[in-house]
Amino acid sequence: MRVRCSMGSLTFAALLPFAWTSLPDAVNAQDLEPRAYSPSPVGATFVITGYAHSSGAVAFDAAAPISNAHADLNLATAGVSHVFGLAGHQASVTAALPYLWGDASGDVGEARQSITRSGLGDLRLRVSTLLIGGPALSRQAFAVRKPAPILGVSLLAVAPTGEYMPDKLINLGANRWAFKPEIGVSFPRGPWQADAYAAVWLYADNDDFLNGKRRERDPMGAFQVHLSYTFRPGLWAALNSTFYQGGTTTVDGVRGADRQENARVGLTLSVPVSRTQSLLFVGSKGALTRFGGDFTTFGVSWRALSFH
Repeated sequence: MRVRCSMGSLTFAALLPFAWTSLPDAVNAQDLEPRAYSPSPVGATFVITGYAHSSGAVAFDAAAPISNAHADLNLATAGVSHVFGLAGHQASVTAALPYLWGDASGDVGEARQSITRSGLGDLRLRVSTLLIGGPALSRQAFAVRKPAPILGVSLLAVAPTGEYMPDKLINLGANRWAFKPEIGVSFPRGPWQADAYAAVWLYADNDDFLNGKRRERDPMGAFQVHLSYTFRPGLWAALNSTFYQGGTTTVDGVRGADRQENARVGLTLSVPVSRTQSLLFVGSKGALTRFGGDFTTFGVSWRALSFH
């Protein structure tokens, strides 16, 4: 018996922990995750490795000493996800650890300066469950299920594990926790599938920002809409969009003028290479950037499925 399992919930974008503080705050909300709440059978384990390159401008607070900033970033990520049953519903837990390297440049006063960084970024942990349309199914039952509308919820936590130097403005880690609760719906119809998610980023304080300053960040709302088409099992393409707003920062009581209100669009292509392996190609760019990161990103990831 052949079991085709959806890997939509494990897209590389979902594992993409952009982290280059102050860049983490500028780009975390830019995730584009088509089929993030697709069903899989209980016992499935996914292993994912990938690479992405991001390049573009970064707008800092007007009070910051940097202007005309530009960054070229490379990201290698390794992650694992496991599907299990929870009170009769499908659930999953995912962990991903990034390694980043690249350079950033900007005008500091009248001089153009650049820096290079490489090292581990912040660890990302995600738990999710399908409340409607995603019962916990064995491989045999999953093979004969009929697609149905889905309502799912998830919680993403970003832990402060990345390299951080408190005397530097540009870092690989954010030196504080961040959380993203999210609710998502999915509507399959023949080969088409429409997805929509609403989430909010919640940030803890960084108590050691630039030599002991306290950096606070307001919540940031994030919304995604995706439309995908399946050509055959495992081979599908998606058109993606996201809009996010909020996230104003306050440093030692001084409120910044850095509220984000941006939009991005992207494309995703999933190509099967075997019954249990696939390649995922992603690309995205800014459609509207009023503040924060305006990156063009291209990436590819390899995903493998096994059962335990």
